Amino acid sequence: MQPVDFTTLTATCSELRANWLPARTEQVYQRDRHTIAIALRTMKKRDWLDISWHPQATRICIADPPPRTPDTFTFSQQLIHQLGGLALIAIDFIAPWERVVDFKFARRPGEAALYHLYVEVMGKYSNAILTDANNEIITAAHQVSQQQSSVRPIQTGQPYETPPKLTGTIPNLNESQTRWQERVSLVPGTIKKQILKSYSGLSAALLDSMLFAANISPETYTDILTADDWDRLFTKWQEWLQNLELGKFQPAVTAKGYTVLGWGGITPAKNIQELLHQYYSDQLNQQTFSQLRHQLTQKLSNILGKLNVKAQTFKDRLQQSDQADEYKQQADLLMAHLHHWQPGMTEIILDDFETGKPVAIALQPDKNAVQNAQKLYKQHQKLKRARAAVEPLLSEVQAEIDYLEQVEAAISQIESYQTTEDLQALEEIRDELIEQKYLEELEYRRRSNTETANINFHRYQTPSGFEVLIGRNNNQNDYLTFRVAGDYDLWFHAQEIPGSHVLLRLEPGAVAEEADLEYTANLAAYFSRGRESEQVPVVYTQPNRVYKPKGAKPGLVVYKQETIIWGKPQVIGNRE
Repeated sequence: MQPVDFTTLTATCSELRANWLPARTEQVYQRDRHTIAIALRTMKKRDWLDISWHPQATRICIADPPPRTPDTFTFSQQLIHQLGGLALIAIDFIAPWERVVDFKFARRPGEAALYHLYVEVMGKYSNAILTDANNEIITAAHQVSQQQSSVRPIQTGQPYETPPKLTGTIPNLNESQTRWQERVSLVPGTIKKQILKSYSGLSAALLDSMLFAANISPETYTDILTADDWDRLFTKWQEWLQNLELGKFQPAVTAKGYTVLGWGGITPAKNIQELLHQYYSDQLNQQTFSQLRHQLTQKLSNILGKLNVKAQTFKDRLQQSDQADEYKQQADLLMAHLHHWQPGMTEIILDDFETGKPVAIALQPDKNAVQNAQKLYKQHQKLKRARAAVEPLLSEVQAEIDYLEQVEAAISQIESYQTTEDLQALEEIRDELIEQKYLEELEYRRRSNTETANINFHRYQTPSGFEVLIGRNNNQNDYLTFRVAGDYDLWFHAQEIPGSHVLLRLEPGAVAEEADLEYTANLAAYFSRGRESEQVPVVYTQPNRVYKPKGAKPGLVVYKQETIIWGKPQVIGNRE
């Protein structure tokens, strides 16, 4: 993940000063343990300023409004208690080239600052610290005790001390090319590494874009650079410093991240705030998505493994109970041929009543024939009782397996993060598993406010232009089938295979052509566990013929008066 460097921080602060000073502080909301959102209002607009001290994604930028879930963090409550209703009057760096921004708050513009919110953009040491006018710490996002750092503890009531000053050489617009080149090439090495060693205030991403703009490979050694190479690179170096001084920035998306200088940009961004918000939201969502998908997959795999072992145990016991009639038959034979028994026998062979074939019956030598027969009758009764007890248990476990396999199929279809809808669909699955008591809520803390699962369906169009909606998880499946589906629609599902509910939307009087039915069946097959098969049986029926059994888990339904059609998932797969 590309870190916010001094250049990016300068660019975003420059844009914030131009558009958000002065602004009234209306609200503070803490999105998560690393990010607060401050509602700012000017004479013309209102928006949310995100301040994050995330170790990999520290940033300051205008962002989307926070969710409507309750804020349970104390840091945000302390901030709004002090800053609520005050004016944000200045956004300054505490010193040249230092990545610490001082947000100053006063009663009204033109007055002295009452509070300072220092945002330290320093990777894993990033922090947000609120002080009073005398720089005494009121609260901090991350308090640092004396035991954690004897050099710079950060605790309530103590004076705020700035981070240790930069020790390296600071870039200077007045430095000559000769001196600059001597400093960079003093020790032979790759040009990127040598510039990073020679100067403070730079980042790897900035140098990559600068070297790209100068048409020089980052791995080129300094001792093989030509005079022309040095000239081009120094020109870009000067251009960078001039842009910093003048506040001239060109935000854009690059192949590997973003730039605020336009170098290597593929897609221009509307502004720096939008660029940073989009980039870090996507990166964090991607990270969250990967972690959550892995956790859910592992958890389901473990639960299903245990359930399958339990189911097999029940099946084995049922298989044993199939011998119940065999024990009774042996007991009947023994009772009918008591005269053949002799003391001390361990086995007796008697002819079967119906087939006449010899049947070997194991005996206990210390019991007589009647006692051995009684023991066989008891085993018969015991196995019959076991069947009556085990069958409902097996049915219950099998229903649980079917449900979790349906959930597993839904997760397998959300293969990678593409949009926020992918993460939301996965979070809905997590929330469902929490509600069904398969996950502990504390272990999988909810981070989204998913209200109803009716906005993130997969959407397709048939050859005739009819809309097809596809559920992405069990809650969406239920919502689609029982709340969205109309009287004229058709409902599709892979036959007896875990998969999504699929709805072919039809207007009154409209008739789906054969091509529409085939296309929808292909989709139902593709969004099922049979995705890798050549052909998958798919059923379709009217939505009013689909029912949810009483007490059934999310996504599980029964249907009637269905028609079977063969779906070809590979047709859809080749288009994706």
